[in-house]
Amino acid sequence: MSENNKFKIIVVGGGAGGLELAAKLGNKLGKKKTAEITLVDAVPTHIWKPLLHEVAAGTLNSYKDELSYMALAHQNHFTFRLGSMTGVNRNKKEITIAASIDEDGIQFIPERKFNYDILVIAVGSQTNDFGILGIKEHCMFIDTRHEADVFHQNLLRSVTRANTQNEPIREGQLTAAIAGAGATGVELSAELHTAFEHLIEFGMKNLSLDEDIKITILEAADRILPALPPRLSEMTAKALQNIDVNVITGQRITEATKEGFNTEGGGFIPAEIKVWAAGIKAPDFLAEIEGLEVNKINQLVVKKNLQTTNDESIFAFGDCAACPMGDEGQLVPPRAQAAHQQAELLVKSIINIMNNKPIRDYKYVDYGSLINLSRYTTVGNMMGNLLGKRAASMMIEGLLARFIYQSLYKMHQITVLGFIQVFLFTVADILTLKHKPRMKLH
Repeated sequence: MSENNKFKIIVVGGGAGGLELAAKLGNKLGKKKTAEITLVDAVPTHIWKPLLHEVAAGTLNSYKDELSYMALAHQNHFTFRLGSMTGVNRNKKEITIAASIDEDGIQFIPERKFNYDILVIAVGSQTNDFGILGIKEHCMFIDTRHEADVFHQNLLRSVTRANTQNEPIREGQLTAAIAGAGATGVELSAELHTAFEHLIEFGMKNLSLDEDIKITILEAADRILPALPPRLSEMTAKALQNIDVNVITGQRITEATKEGFNTEGGGFIPAEIKVWAAGIKAPDFLAEIEGLEVNKINQLVVKKNLQTTNDESIFAFGDCAACPMGDEGQLVPPRAQAAHQQAELLVKSIINIMNNKPIRDYKYVDYGSLINLSRYTTVGNMMGNLLGKRAASMMIEGLLARFIYQSLYKMHQITVLGFIQVFLFTVADILTLKHKPRMKLH
C-alpha cells in the first residue's frame, strides 16, 4: 500500500483524551506505518486541563508543564496540524482547518483540507454562561491555558493596585467570587487562598488576608459539588471553612455587573474579581456540522460505541459527546476518567474497524472522585471498582488522597511521554523542590 493510500485517522482536539488517543494510535499503528494518524488542535501546546485553576492562581507555572504537540507527535509517531476545524464534508470524508492568523492579523498558515477514513472529535467543552446578563462582559473564564494566563495577570494587577493605592480598599475590590461550586470552582478557591497568602508574604504588606481579601463561592444547588456524593461535599465544605472561604449555596445568579453578582430574590454579592465556572457546553461549531445530531448544549449525540448517530465513520468522545449510560436516559458524566476510558476503547475499536471486526460498546466505570484543595488538603472517595470488585465507596483525605490525585497526572504524562522520561522529570522536581518559587509572580 502506498503512502497516499494509508488508512487515515484524524483526531480533532488535543485535550487529555484526544492526545492520549493520538499517542496510542501512533505507537500501535503509526510506528508500523499501517495507518496515518493526525492530531489537530487550535494551539501549539498541551496542558492538562485539571491544572488550569492552578495556572490561573499562579501556583503552577504554565510554561513549565506545557508540552509541545509537535514534539509529542514526533515521539509518538503521529502528525500534528495547527488550526481550528471549521467544517466537515461527510460525503468527501474531508475536514477543513481554518487559516492561522498572527497577532498582527497576518496569515501564516493557509486554510487546508484533509481527508479521513475515521474522524474522531474530542474538542472538549467550555463554560456555559446560560445567556445570563453581564457574564461575558464582566466575568473571567478558565477554559483554556490562555484564559488562565489572562486571569492570573488580572489577579496580579488587582492586588498590586490595591496594595499601592492611597484610598481605602473598596467593598468587593479584593473579593474573588467564583460562580459554580463544581470541582473547578472549589479547587480554584483554595488555590486563590494560597496565592493571596504568597502575595502578601512576598511584599504586598499593606493588605490583610483577614480584612481586605475575601473568597466567595456561589452555587445554585443546595450544596457544593452537587454532582458528587454528599459526604464528599460535606468534607470539602468543612475544609473550605477552615481557610475562610465563604460558601453560598441555593443562590441563583441573575446578572453580573462590574461591581459584583446580583442573585435571585434581590441579593447582591460585591466582587470585582469574578470567575464564571457554572455549567458546560460543547463548542458552538459542532452544531453547524451538517447531518450530525447534537443536543441542546451542542454535544454530538453518539451511540454506546461512540459512533455519531448519523455517520459511522465519525466518532466523538469526552466532554463534547453525549454518550448514553444505561437504559434510563442518563449520559456519561463529563469527567477526565471517562475520556481516558473512552480513548482506550477507541484504540481497540479503530484497530477492529481496520481489520473488519465488530466494535464494542463503552461502559463507564466510576473509580471515584478527588478534590485537591491546594496545599491544605485533598479529599475524595474511591469506589470499589478501583480494586477490581464492586464494593462501597471509601472516603479518603490527606496525604493518601493527594498521592492518588497526583498519580492521575503522572499516568497521563506516562501515556504521552513514556515512563522513563516522566520518572526523570519527577526526580528532578523532587530534588529542586526547595529552590523553586512557590508562585508565578509575573
